[in-house]
Amino acid sequence: MIPYASEQFTEQERRLLSRYFTNDHLPVFALVNLPEVVKGALFARYSRSDKSLRRLFLDEFADDLSDGGLSDSDLSDGGDRVAGGGSVAAGTRAEKLYDKVFLDYGDDSVAQLGGVHLACEQASNLLTKILERGRLAAYLEQSTRYVPYDSRLPNGRYRYYRDPGILGSDLGARYVADMDRAFDTYGSLLGPLQAYLAREHSRPSEVSELAWRRSVRAQALDALRGLLPVGALSNVGIYASGQSFEQLLIRMRTSSLPEAVSYSDMMLEELRKVIPSFLTRVDRPDRGVAWGRYMEENRAATTEVARRLLAGESAWPQAPVTLVDYDRDGEDKVLAAVLYSATDLPEVQLLERVRRLSQSDRDALMDAYVGRRGNRRQKPGRAFELARYRFDVVSDYGAFRDLQRHRMLNIEWQPLSTELGYEVPTSVVEAGLGGAYEEAMARSAALYDVLGERFPQRAPYALGLAWRIRFAVGINARAAMHMLELRSAPQGHPSYRRIAQQMHSCIAEQAGHRSIARAMSFVDHGGTVGPGRLEAERRLEHRRLEAGRAG
Repeated sequence: MIPYASEQFTEQERRLLSRYFTNDHLPVFALVNLPEVVKGALFARYSRSDKSLRRLFLDEFADDLSDGGLSDSDLSDGGDRVAGGGSVAAGTRAEKLYDKVFLDYGDDSVAQLGGVHLACEQASNLLTKILERGRLAAYLEQSTRYVPYDSRLPNGRYRYYRDPGILGSDLGARYVADMDRAFDTYGSLLGPLQAYLAREHSRPSEVSELAWRRSVRAQALDALRGLLPVGALSNVGIYASGQSFEQLLIRMRTSSLPEAVSYSDMMLEELRKVIPSFLTRVDRPDRGVAWGRYMEENRAATTEVARRLLAGESAWPQAPVTLVDYDRDGEDKVLAAVLYSATDLPEVQLLERVRRLSQSDRDALMDAYVGRRGNRRQKPGRAFELARYRFDVVSDYGAFRDLQRHRMLNIEWQPLSTELGYEVPTSVVEAGLGGAYEEAMARSAALYDVLGERFPQRAPYALGLAWRIRFAVGINARAAMHMLELRSAPQGHPSYRRIAQQMHSCIAEQAGHRSIARAMSFVDHGGTVGPGRLEAERRLEHRRLEAGRAG
């Protein structure tokens, strides 16, 4: 017997509820087969009503869903739908209510209650960084480790963005020729590099041939991804709320990259098929357009003042990873926050008491809070968010591409150029393929230079992912634990592994936060012996075998 009251419904109501709710008697249930706008409006109304959600649905929304609700055939016939089920005609009252709450009252939180899975395909690697800019969204991006780029699209072309402005100019033919050659070089080096790596690292007897081949191939793809131009196409899957999509679209519509502007038009058209009411403000002159103009004006003004103030300045030499700033009292604040929820004392008093603790007592408190972590997914609580760090990083664009997707970072980056040089992987040089690699880099730099004179925002399309970019990372200790342990793992790409390892060393040695650094026990400072993906492939193969036996 559960200690909750069960709401009473008629048999007809129960049949209707069964189509849209996972149960009709428990206090916890999920909403299914409903348009996103109906879900958002339901919750908006829910916050201002004394009715239960299911009763509210029956009393105020059900009649608008195709004359009393969708039939079973409606849910299976593949007809005209919006996301989550429901006919396009459904939800009239819900849309009106949503519009009233969202537009009249400005309740932005309502726009967080409906979400959409959106596939964004054939986006350049410049555009993907714009798509993945928002913090309150989930992203998955096509991997250069598992997807080789030596194949072509169905139209016979290599997978890179063909900017209409560039192709319509007298540089169009050169752009296509040079970009094609970059992909040609990538494809021609892939086989020889795999053969070299297979010879260089013999297969352990306990490792299957399949797992070995996959790990060697992944290592070769990792090494050669620097040849791929930033204009190479990628696929991005996004799950976000209406509010997050609204902010993303406004940013894209004011971007200086034409690809982003035209892509935002496609996104808005598709999203309006699913959550139209959530996006009414995007192109309204007094809302989204005005917000976008505000951002454009500020960006232009800031750029102008920065140019004036920094005229004649040149970059100082600097390490690839530099800890620019950190909270000297970071560990004290973390330990005081640890104590806070376990006592009734004020935080100021706890902070003073922490400063007088012996090192052994500090270690005991930290060890108790961190506990015995069985794997990197077991992380301590939010007290670690009290310590913050800011790093200035120079890395190849490929590593930046991977790190930028971490949503809890405060990240800013500078335009990609040839100023910081590029990296040639050691394995490529040892395999005797360095000459072809460097020739491709020189060709991409020459194309970048000629594009930069007339298409400065689009010139980076030409540069390979091996070219370096400068970016700043602000991060708290809890987010750092997640990122550094994940990105330092032996199966990670060597470029971002080095960054993660150096960041961890800076936290321990330069900031002196040794207890925090010690809590990040799954940061791996070892080198990569053999194909770095090998152990991961072994585990994957084991899981497949176990699943096969269970089946």
